[in-house]
Amino acid sequence: MINAAVLGACGRMGSLIIENITSSPDMQLVAAFDINNFGKDAGEFAHVGNLGIQISDVKDLESVLKKTQADVLIDFTVAAATMVNAPIAARCGVNLIIGTTGLTAEQRAVIDETIQKNQVRAVISPNYSVGVNVFFKILREAAKYLEDYDIEIIEAHHNQKKDAPSGTALRAADVISEAVGGKEYVHGREGIAPRGKEIGIHAVRAGDITGDHTVLFAGNSERIEIRHMAHSRQIFAKGAVRAAEWVCGQEPGIYSMDDVLGL
Repeated sequence: MINAAVLGACGRMGSLIIENITSSPDMQLVAAFDINNFGKDAGEFAHVGNLGIQISDVKDLESVLKKTQADVLIDFTVAAATMVNAPIAARCGVNLIIGTTGLTAEQRAVIDETIQKNQVRAVISPNYSVGVNVFFKILREAAKYLEDYDIEIIEAHHNQKKDAPSGTALRAADVISEAVGGKEYVHGREGIAPRGKEIGIHAVRAGDITGDHTVLFAGNSERIEIRHMAHSRQIFAKGAVRAAEWVCGQEPGIYSMDDVLGL
């Protein structure tokens, strides 16, 4: 049985992840962390009844991880928090599932170094949806044949999302750029902005949109649009739990959802 701990346990993603952990025959929740609601039962926020696991203060992360003998910590919080908490978990020998977006290259380098130094296992991905990772694979193939087309990425999310563009949009751009040997990124356009060979990336923040990503390949007299639409955050939570079950059986190292899914 895999012992799982969850950061941001009272939030939208954290509570869904806990719900999915309780449905897994191979995993059990042993710890839940947040910045408030200390002492309350984690099951209350996941709407799964009393689990007997109290919300712990994230400041006590190290001691609680050791006390509960957690095997894996799932983190879908914010970049500043992940920068602090991921290294603590790694030093405790706890494997990591990181779904936090908005990490800078410098922050990611620090996290990667700590994971490697402490010989733990981690999956780090901007999106844990199975469909989105197939979407990336389709983009990689399409780009090989459409590299001379104009390429634009349009993403839309709810009005509470803090970072822009989304990690998924940036990953889509990276996938395409890698497939065609490198392209510059332009984030939005304003004023006189003649188009070059760049990938344009545009972010929409409105209402309660879970997550839409459209990639436009436009040539003369035709265009192809490849689109993924998320209807529920459940797809991300299910993917995170699947990744947590998978990573605990791997050799130490840093993995992606491509590895988890065998893509």
